Amino acid sequence: VQLQASGGGLVQAGGSLTLSCAASGRAFSDYVMGWFRQAPGKERELVASISHSRTSYADSVKGRFSISRDNAKQTVDLQMNGLKLEDTAVYYCAAAPIAASWGYWGQETLVTVSS
Repeated sequence: VQLQASGGGLVQAGGSLTLSCAASGRAFSDYVMGWFRQAPGKERELVASISHSRTSYADSVKGRFSISRDNAKQTVDLQMNGLKLEDTAVYYCAAAPIAASWGYWGQETLVTVSS
C-alpha cells in the first residue's frame, strides 16, 4: 500500500487542523492505520491508530485528536483540535497489516503550532 499525507501547516495554539492520508493499493480495510509524529530532538511516537472498530490514542492527545477512516475512499484522517505548542512536529501516516508491524509509511507533513 502507498500512502500520501496532506493537511499540515501553521496554526495558532488552540486552533484546529485536519491531516488526511490517502492510500492506494488493495485491501485497505485489512490494515490498521495510524498517525505518528516526531518533534525535534524527540523520538517518533504513535499519536493515534484505528483498526476495523477500535481507536487508540496517545495520552497526550486524548480528548483533542480524533482519528477516522473511510474504507471506501481509502482515506484516514486525523482531526486535531485544541492544538498546543508541543504538538508541533512532523507527522506521518502509516499502515500495518493486522497483527503485523508498521510497514508502510507516507511522506512527512509538518504541523507547526504558534503562540
